Amino acid sequence: MIARMLPGVIAIAKAVHEGRTTAVEQARSAILRIRAMDPVINAVTRLLEARALSEAAAVDAKRAAGLDPGPLAGVPYGVKDLFDVSGLPTTAGAAMRRSAAVATADAEAICRLRAAGAVLVATLNMDEFAYGFATINACWGTTTNPHDPTRLAGGSSGGSAAAVAAGMLPFTLGSDTNGSIRIPASLCGIWGLKPTHGGLPMQGVFPFVNSFDDIGPMTRSVADLAAVTAVLSPEGSSPSKGTPRIARLGGWFADNLHPDLAIALSTLDAQLGGLPIVELPNVEQARSAAFLMTAAEGGHRHLPALRTRALDFDSATRDRLIAGAALPVAAYRDADLFRSLFKKQVADLFTRYDILIAPTTVGPAPLIDDPMIEISGKRVPARANLGFFTQPLNFAGLPVVAAPLGFSAGLPLGVQLVGAPGSEARLFDFAASLEARGLLGLGHDGAVLVKA
Repeated sequence: MIARMLPGVIAIAKAVHEGRTTAVEQARSAILRIRAMDPVINAVTRLLEARALSEAAAVDAKRAAGLDPGPLAGVPYGVKDLFDVSGLPTTAGAAMRRSAAVATADAEAICRLRAAGAVLVATLNMDEFAYGFATINACWGTTTNPHDPTRLAGGSSGGSAAAVAAGMLPFTLGSDTNGSIRIPASLCGIWGLKPTHGGLPMQGVFPFVNSFDDIGPMTRSVADLAAVTAVLSPEGSSPSKGTPRIARLGGWFADNLHPDLAIALSTLDAQLGGLPIVELPNVEQARSAAFLMTAAEGGHRHLPALRTRALDFDSATRDRLIAGAALPVAAYRDADLFRSLFKKQVADLFTRYDILIAPTTVGPAPLIDDPMIEISGKRVPARANLGFFTQPLNFAGLPVVAAPLGFSAGLPLGVQLVGAPGSEARLFDFAASLEARGLLGLGHDGAVLVKA
């Protein structure tokens, strides 16, 4: 099910610029791949064939007229189904929103991508209202992992990750509130970016938790990840200077690891010369506070609909939102105050180190028929707990690159490269250096590599 030789973002744009292919040819190829592969993967909620071909024809016409078609000329892509797409209802993965008023304009991120020559082909599956880490959707079904369709793709941006991993699209956009880009990226064996909080345009994106919501791209290489990010954020981040100071997160981030993941992290550590081990302060409290703030903001956002249309929600989403809406305001305020303290403590750690390395999930993708993971010797639901290692980082608003690290019995494992706010450029440079050494990323045949 994995596409082995699908050209990447940069390669497609270069070929279109040089006239070796056309944007229309690339759009048609993507549409054919989706039709052939999606019945098994279930990543796509809407195939936008007419729009894609129209956008692609405009790219080709611009090139034919001798104009620059843009840095992403003719590159097909998809977006998580919470981005506004003009003329369509923004469902946010919820059945109750299929009949919502249509969007009158594209989300700002889509506008920037279109101006750069990219071609929107599809909207992609997600957990209802982005509340989950599994992409188990009561209306659109469960997105399966391209490496093993009996397993979860992760979520809530599971459709976005699976579409890239399966080779249907060279890049997609997702959103990340508590790990919703990094978790499916890692479980599906691709790259993903959770930017500095507020670093990429959120206009026209259906909100979940304003305190933590971000958008970001997902790709099959770090160079492609950086190329898409550059279009979404033309001002970029602080330039990378000097040799980065690297450390590995221990404590919370060293426990509960699948044995193969522990070995892969140790191998990476050894290849980097043996890294100092550091701990984030109060990380358990940070995860708990992130849980509380997420539940409270999400619950209050949806409170009017919970009062009038409760039975129209997915029952699993509804119960969590009701619980969040019932939380006392004082508890939310205490969690938010703690967040300010935690961010200061994390900032102090980044005066000594530039990049921190941590696992993304506790292990490979769980089974769809048994969607559980083990934490502290107990089996807990994956849908709520796959963010064990990602939530504390969102709580601090940090930028994180999710990277393919290795395999466990044919299933991808992933790692997080964590930086201080505004350090995306440094993260991309460091990730590219590890990818070039074969320590992270996808091999030429689509295999994920860890060099022993």
